[in-house]
Amino acid sequence: MVTSLKEQPLKRQQVYRNIHVTQLVSYRLPPAGWVSILHRISGAIMFLLLPFVIWMLDTSLSSEVTYSSFTSAFVAGVGFVPGWFFKLVALVLIWSYLHHFIAGMRHLWMDVDHGATNNAGRGSAKVVLVISIVLTIVCAAKLFGLY
Repeated sequence: MVTSLKEQPLKRQQVYRNIHVTQLVSYRLPPAGWVSILHRISGAIMFLLLPFVIWMLDTSLSSEVTYSSFTSAFVAGVGFVPGWFFKLVALVLIWSYLHHFIAGMRHLWMDVDHGATNNAGRGSAKVVLVISIVLTIVCAAKLFGLY
């Protein structure tokens, strides 16, 4: 027996709505969203720390005297700023570069039509997060003298 269109149950359509500021803590952002936000944050960090990078490059390459002051800044500090703070800033710069580079490679990979599905995007985002964190931990161990 053929049923009419009026007798078939209607499917509920999914409602998309914006989230409110109070819902930001409880909202579960997918891994690709985290990678995208961290990609922007890491780019901003690299831009803001550009004077620090120029200072490091200038003092490390100018002469032997400035190089020794450069290395002592990371050991003993400069003025009231302790040496561990310089190492921490350098570690943030290392993380931002590594994450930005790896996430940029992911974006390039996706731009050439690889991994354009939801599952591939989710998987590649997780890979970006894991690789950038692992490489940052390895660099932190070297920076803080664990090996």
